[in-house]
Amino acid sequence: MFRKMRRFKQQISDEECIKVLKEAKRGVLSVLGDDGYPYGLPVSHWYNEADGKIYFHGAKSGHKLDAVKACDKVSFCAMDEGYREEGDWALNIKSVITFGRIRFYSYEEEPEKVREVCVGISSKFTEDPDKYADDEIAKVGKNVLIFEITPEHMTGKLVNEA
Repeated sequence: MFRKMRRFKQQISDEECIKVLKEAKRGVLSVLGDDGYPYGLPVSHWYNEADGKIYFHGAKSGHKLDAVKACDKVSFCAMDEGYREEGDWALNIKSVITFGRIRFYSYEEEPEKVREVCVGISSKFTEDPDKYADDEIAKVGKNVLIFEITPEHMTGKLVNEA
């Protein structure tokens, strides 16, 4: 059902893919948008190693939500910061593409899970993710949806941009 990687010699292991998903602060979510056009948007995400799912948050209205309601198949791409070999200008980047199904839920439906996800995302950006998540939920929790991607296929590769 899913294609094999064409440049398989650059493929990284599942463990390396998970490391990229855990450490990357942002990724690009791609959905099937209006009139069949792809719609890709940057999101701050959290990879939950316990359940193997990718999470992010969003509003209760908008293009992303409309697209997800129409088709639950998505792809998500994340990449690391990369590195340069000494004396080389080119960046070496590990990237991961995950295909999966997405669902969403609100604070009213699953308050404990919403808090867990908000703490997970916040842990990438703040020293006190519990306090930050609690403050944000108190301010805007009723207006936020949590999006959950259940991966069906994942590949990653190391690319030299030269």
